[in-house]
Amino acid sequence: MPEHKIGTREEWQAARDELAGLEAGQAERNEEINRKRLDLPWVPVEKEYEFDTDEGRKTLAGLFDGRSQLLAYNIMFGPGYTLGACPGCTGLADGLDGSLVHLNHRDVTLVCFSRAPIDRLTAYKRRMGWQFRYVSTYHTDFAFDFGLALTEQQAQQSPELTELIGNPPGWLQEWSGQIGAELTDGLRENPGWIAFATSASCSSGRRKHNPPSPATGARTNTRSNPGRASPRPITGARCRRRNAGGPVGALCSEDGQASSGGAAERPHLRAPLTCRQTAAGEQIGGSARLRCPGPIT
Repeated sequence: MPEHKIGTREEWQAARDELAGLEAGQAERNEEINRKRLDLPWVPVEKEYEFDTDEGRKTLAGLFDGRSQLLAYNIMFGPGYTLGACPGCTGLADGLDGSLVHLNHRDVTLVCFSRAPIDRLTAYKRRMGWQFRYVSTYHTDFAFDFGLALTEQQAQQSPELTELIGNPPGWLQEWSGQIGAELTDGLRENPGWIAFATSASCSSGRRKHNPPSPATGARTNTRSNPGRASPRPITGARCRRRNAGGPVGALCSEDGQASSGGAAERPHLRAPLTCRQTAAGEQIGGSARLRCPGPIT
């Protein structure tokens, strides 16, 4: 345990009051950031994706399980990881099962993605005792399209990654040993939240109490606060499209009506944000790259 300064009660109170002022300013800034995050536009998911699950192959729309929204966390567990997933991501995933029933009641399905083959994900899920659906993006472009992983060429072109791999700190070397992968492979994976919603859940008017009929596609919005489930379903009153830059991303603002009936809609998604999803996470370059912590202490 590190050593701490010892002082009087009065000294503690003065320091605490000073910190409280900083915390209040930070809270106000966080609210502004959250408002801007929710205002980001949603754009269509034009590409068809199929994933491996423990129940067989499923499309992106098939992962919704009849609900209008899909919330997913990308766990750092790449094809080159021989011992298991990132310990930081694993610690976060350990807390997800308790939220399943609550998210389902809010018309949200929760899954986790990783790029390792499905047999290894299933074995790891069994080992950890997880109940959420664990989906493999192996042999798909999904992770690369959404900024959840870097190609070898992208990784080689990142000065920050090159520096980390060439001069890794001690904790990162330990992390590499824990996952059983070289840093050249390990750091290509990117932890992050990403949310999808059927385009049928976005139309003008007020939200109805009925969940929408499932559509054939989805839209997405990368979330940056993993500790909070979405406080309300991710729907929108107006659909707006624009080139958000980087990987294709998702569609809509807030408080929209969940439409029902009609022809199947096209999928929609939002471009990944810079997210700090894990404790001690640190951005290392690119709009959606972060560093996941090593050992959990």
